[in-house]
Amino acid sequence: MNNSDSKKQAVARAAIDFVEYDDVIGIGTGSTVDFFIDFLKPLKNKISGAVASSLSTQQKLEAHGIRVLDLNDVSDIPIYIDGADEVNNNLQLIKGGGGALTREKIIAGASKKFLCIVDDSKIVDILGKFPLPIEVLPMARSYVAREIIKYKGMPVWREGFITDNSNIILDVNHLEIMEPITLEKELNQIPGVVTVGLFAEREADKVLVSSDNGVIELNK
Repeated sequence: MNNSDSKKQAVARAAIDFVEYDDVIGIGTGSTVDFFIDFLKPLKNKISGAVASSLSTQQKLEAHGIRVLDLNDVSDIPIYIDGADEVNNNLQLIKGGGGALTREKIIAGASKKFLCIVDDSKIVDILGKFPLPIEVLPMARSYVAREIIKYKGMPVWREGFITDNSNIILDVNHLEIMEPITLEKELNQIPGVVTVGLFAEREADKVLVSSDNGVIELNK
């Protein structure tokens, strides 16, 4: 196992301590979350079930015998656990590298606590070096791209990729996101945009960061 995977595994293991008896857990998508799902398997009878942010996560949970619940059938999600592509000092995030940003944002919004698990390579001073993913209705791709250029970003169509919601992704390069909440609100207003991969209005409540020196907690 390489050093990056070792860090992901360590932070995923640390996140298990935040799982409470009988909880319904919201579970994100990505390589770090995959390790978390592996660690969750022995606890599958301790929790009430999980709400998955993607079809791939649902399949992994079901393969481990963990009960998967539909969000519409759940009234209370005490905790949502997911990774991120970038995290700033205000615990605001860029997410969506795996293309699951819409369902991730919905579950994060529906959860009482959002625990983000990352390795130290994801910590940044200013969001935007990682291309900002935006889920877009297919018919609006060119129009939304032209509107994004007005923000001095360079949108690139993620060709060959279709989201679980049957939409496309534009990855926006060359942004320095100085006001994440403002940009999130403005981009969300462009007709055809489904979800922006900025998690600024609903940031993480706590971030676990894995480094060569162990796992630390960042709080708001």
